Amino acid sequence: MARKIIIDTDPGIDDAMAIFLALQSPEVEVIGLTTIYGNVYTSLATRNALHLLEVAGRTDIPVAEGSHVTITKGTKLRIASFVHGADGLGNQNFLPPSGKPIELSAAAFMIEQANQYPGEVTVVALGPLTNVALAIEEDPAFAEKIGQIVLLGGAFLVNGNVNPAAEANIFGDPEAADIVFTSGADVVAVGLNVTHQVVLTELDRAKLEQSNGKFAQYLSKILDVYFAYHQESYLMKGVYLHDPTAILAAIDPSLMTFMEGVVRVQTSGITRGLTILYNRQKRFGEYTEWTDKPTSKVAVTVDAPAVVKLVMDRLMES
Repeated sequence: MARKIIIDTDPGIDDAMAIFLALQSPEVEVIGLTTIYGNVYTSLATRNALHLLEVAGRTDIPVAEGSHVTITKGTKLRIASFVHGADGLGNQNFLPPSGKPIELSAAAFMIEQANQYPGEVTVVALGPLTNVALAIEEDPAFAEKIGQIVLLGGAFLVNGNVNPAAEANIFGDPEAADIVFTSGADVVAVGLNVTHQVVLTELDRAKLEQSNGKFAQYLSKILDVYFAYHQESYLMKGVYLHDPTAILAAIDPSLMTFMEGVVRVQTSGITRGLTILYNRQKRFGEYTEWTDKPTSKVAVTVDAPAVVKLVMDRLMES
């Protein structure tokens, strides 16, 4: 049976790619999209999610709007319009979607689905973790009932992409991230240490443009802004496939290897948003903030060529 997934998303160019990839993957059944701030504000994330489902011809999939503020009610949110465009989708100014979000909030929708299908639902979180943390706080049984939480977040042993310490999704709501990592749920983290190995090249983009795939054609039109950002920030002629890699961790985890340990998130100071994995190789005599906390799995290696090939094949076959 296909694995049921909810994609918690802030579309976002690579979010669009990840959503299309999931819809093209028979291993999973997308049962809902939930929205969160990050690449864009939450209201625009909802609009973009509805738009992408219309492009895909999948308006049967519900969209639940998520939080507009952090778990601590913070409103000074970092929006990555310089990465994805002011509209989040490459400054294409698409027409507004005709669909509307459902009445349930993102957290309430996650709780409902976990209760309806206990142990069967995976949340793939592609943005800050506020919605997932709210679900954990609102329903004490959620962490046990949700099948798995696969998240794009963290910069394990590499620099962040907001600053040297922090990756953007964790930095967006560090308190929420720490709640998720210590919740006791089956958490899998895919960080920059892995996603920075997975690159879509200019040659790959040309293949998308030349293919007849509906999703490939759509994505080739919105990629300009994303390529320009990577050229300016990383001096590279390609783009990182952050969100598609996280989706594939839910679809086919054999493409990666993982280390298990306790992850905590720094919530203050110049390293706010830093993720620290305790690999449990040393037994500390004294009590620490990692003592007696649940473990998570963190991706440490990835078969990058296989990931890129799978992404390309499924988008071109759309």
